[in-house]
Amino acid sequence: MTTPETSEPHDERVPVTVLTGFLGSGKTTLLNRILTENHGMKIAVIENEFGEVGIDDALVLDAEEEIFEMNNGCICCTVRGDLIRILGALMRRREKFDHILIETTGLADPAPVAQTFFMDDEIASQLRLDAIVTLVDAAHVLQHLDEVKPEGVENEAVEQIAFADRIVLNKTDLAAAATLAEVEARVRSINAPVQILRAQHARVDLQQVLDVGAFDLERVLADDPAFLTETEHQHDTTVTSVGIELTGELDEDRLNAWLGNLLRTKGVDIFRSKGILAIAGAPQQYVFQGVHMLLDGEFGRQWREGEPRSNKLVFIGRNLDRAALERGFADCLATAGAVA
Repeated sequence: MTTPETSEPHDERVPVTVLTGFLGSGKTTLLNRILTENHGMKIAVIENEFGEVGIDDALVLDAEEEIFEMNNGCICCTVRGDLIRILGALMRRREKFDHILIETTGLADPAPVAQTFFMDDEIASQLRLDAIVTLVDAAHVLQHLDEVKPEGVENEAVEQIAFADRIVLNKTDLAAAATLAEVEARVRSINAPVQILRAQHARVDLQQVLDVGAFDLERVLADDPAFLTETEHQHDTTVTSVGIELTGELDEDRLNAWLGNLLRTKGVDIFRSKGILAIAGAPQQYVFQGVHMLLDGEFGRQWREGEPRSNKLVFIGRNLDRAALERGFADCLATAGAVA
């Protein structure tokens, strides 16, 4: 007589995916794919931006999923308490979703975010950390991995790769074959067993990044025995965010000249730039995103009737000159008398 096999008990906790990656690696692009593809899951999204002006909410496509924002701080330190409160509020509406996705800032260390799911008993009983998915910009990551940080300051690009359960090696079309091989070798030197998924425009099989059960606490503790007790996290204070909000319409030629010169001369230190702008004579919003010297823009949705024609612009980088950026942007206004 054979004994029937016993199956593992089903884990009823809600799976949580942490989406991380350095500035400009393509996190929002992947998030938009997750929100618009037909995968049968109801997903609640928690977004965290680094800086005083929120842009990412407008870059996320309209979707039925609920989206919660956390601005004015990094999820791994100053607004971590907000994360716990939002997760608690979500669990009181458990019937509305079956998966949670957290998109961190490009400067977040994923370790303190992961700690949240083991340090709080109530959260640990209701949620399980499914995977940390790190996007890597194939064209720019090496310069960030090689960056020398001040003593005691972590290199976030390294930490994001070290804690990844899945690496999406994105923008492979912008890097030569030799560069891709070097990037993969560097990734392996930091996190040897991680699964690497090559991608362009963040196009990956979502079954390889969602509900994969990839986070392994025992593996993390083997590599970092102090994982559950370490709480110190220090950002590089030379890296800041400058957010500018300006009403009025912009002269397109002046804007292009200013941005082109700015990124050509300061692009090494400007890790990320993004904006939603009102171009004189254009009925649609102009949306642009930049990574160092690379800039990509297109016209988005129509300005709504009665909606103020205003501009939001964010730069994240090293040793940014706020006053100079504000002056340069204001000089792009097409209409005299516009107010900031």
